Order: sequence, then C-alpha cells, then structure tokens
Amino acid sequence: MGRFVYMMNVSLDLRIEQVPGDNGAGEWLRIDEELHQEFNAQGRAFALMVQGRVVYEVMEEYWPRAREDASLPDVLREYGEIWTAKPKVLVSRTRSSADHNTRIIGGDDAIEQLAVLRAGTEGSIGVGGAALATQLLRAGLLDELLLFTHPAVLGFGRPLFDDYDVPIELDLLEQRAFEQGVTMHRYVIRDESEVRPC
Repeated sequence: MGRFVYMMNVSLDLRIEQVPGDNGAGEWLRIDEELHQEFNAQGRAFALMVQGRVVYEVMEEYWPRAREDASLPDVLREYGEIWTAKPKVLVSRTRSSADHNTRIIGGDDAIEQLAVLRAGTEGSIGVGGAALATQLLRAGLLDELLLFTHPAVLGFGRPLFDDYDVPIELDLLEQRAFEQGVTMHRYVIRDESEVRPC
C-alpha cells in the first residue's frame, strides 16, 4: 500500500501563501541550490505525484519548459525533468485532458478513487495542494507531512490546511537543517485509534 505524503513549504506560522495566487513563489521563501537538491531527491523518490488543479497548472506552466532552458541552473532543469517524467494524477472537476505523463481523476468519487490508487501503489505518493491535502486528511488517507519551514512569520495568508479544525496527532520521523535557516520535518499522522483520549 502506498503512503500519501503532503510536501509543502511553510512559514513558521504554517502559512503556504502570503497573498492569494503567489503559489509558492513568495519572497519569504529561502530556496537555494542545496534546498532544491533536496526537493529533487524527494521528487525522484515518489512513486507518483497527486496534485490539485491549481498546483498542477502552476507546475505544468513552468517545469516542462525549464528542463530545456539553458539559462537556468542545473538543479532547476533537473527538477523539470523529474516533474515532467514522473507519473502524475491531476485531481480536477474541470480539466478533461493533461500532458506530461498525467491522468485525471475527477467527479464526486475522487477521494474514493484516490483511496484505490493508494491501495494499489507501492511507495510514497507526493501530494500537492492544500485543498486536496485537506480532503485526504478528512478521509483518513493522508499519511505523512513533509514540511520545509522557512524562518518567516507571515501573520496572514493561506494556511497549510483549508478549514480544518480538528486536532491532529503527529510523530516526528526525520528532521534536517539547511544553510539558509530552513528546516525539514517529516511527520507521520497517527492513526485515530492510537490517539489518546483527552
């Protein structure tokens, strides 16, 4: 069985966007070559990626072209190759086609289809998008959080999860510090049956 892993850059107050539509390109992010090499390694390790429409459309706009852009650093061109070649699932009610090794899951039973996908996959499945991650969390299908925390407090903006107000019990699996002050934390989400009553 696969594991859904929500990988995201976050601020110290767990914001993923400062203003609507910055889509992970905010000035508060400290992404250097060392950190991007880690992103590349994580991307390579995923058995496949599952992305919501907004995240997918940002990615498809940039990364297929980036792999052939000689003006970009090698680490960015490499990620362009990884993203384009990796098997992907786009979760969308409005898209009917997609390129770059992507199939589409949509409709009212999308979460049920993702549960079947998880059951039939060996390895980690990268999850992109707060709305999608929130739906997987509500359905009890989200297994891990892989957070890259940047040393900034935004004070406002989109949170890590959309409209989720139930406590989540986590266990730390791994942590690592990067030169720009970014820290990586990988958490496993505890099974509800393991959570102690208050």
